[in-house]
Amino acid sequence: MHRFIVRRADGFSPDETVELPREEAQHAVKVLRLREGDRIELLDGVGGAYAARIARADRDGASAVVCFRLPERESLVRLTLYMGLPKAEKLEFIAQKLTELGAIKLAPVIMARSVSRPDGKDGDKRRERLERIALEAAKQCGRGYVPEMAAPVSWKAALPAMAAHELMLLPWEEAQGLRLGDVYAAFPGARDIALLIGPEGGIAPDEAQEAEAQGARLVTLGPRILRAETAAVASAAAVMALWGDL
Repeated sequence: MHRFIVRRADGFSPDETVELPREEAQHAVKVLRLREGDRIELLDGVGGAYAARIARADRDGASAVVCFRLPERESLVRLTLYMGLPKAEKLEFIAQKLTELGAIKLAPVIMARSVSRPDGKDGDKRRERLERIALEAAKQCGRGYVPEMAAPVSWKAALPAMAAHELMLLPWEEAQGLRLGDVYAAFPGARDIALLIGPEGGIAPDEAQEAEAQGARLVTLGPRILRAETAAVASAAAVMALWGDL
């Protein structure tokens, strides 16, 4: 089934005619060669997915008629990943996989051991690329919600933001004993979860201590040291398996 993003904060109603954005319309007409009556899915970008059919597809654009809203695909768990800023290609990989797993936000954090640093217009372009990757990943996996790709923030700014969540998790290679499953056993009903992963160089001990002082649960991911991008995806998958809908 071909899927198209048409952002609409209040969603769509049955029998409503929806104009596809220019880029989506061009893809539907010129690449996919869709015709009147072809069935598609519309994604509103805020959590809704809808069965629809093409009403018009020509050189001037394309429109679709909404048939009905599809069953809910969003998890009850709202997972935000605070990611110690890694190199650009790794952050792109993480953005794609987080979207597929059901996270609602990726928030890069400039940490003591971050190799990469945002730089003016280049930083804006990187963020735009992340947003594009998240959008395409949402379409691919049939997700109506496109996760927020936040601008990088300092460690000082990230701390209170993370502490505001219902539960904060910090996988750390120096953590002893406590596992994600243990935290789940203590907080099975948590619905707003912050997950903090360090950059390529890892989390500095003083950062781990500051996070713990703000309420973070320091957990181990096992006896092996994981790459930053592996830790991010593995931890997010574990959180969604324990608290979410995987």
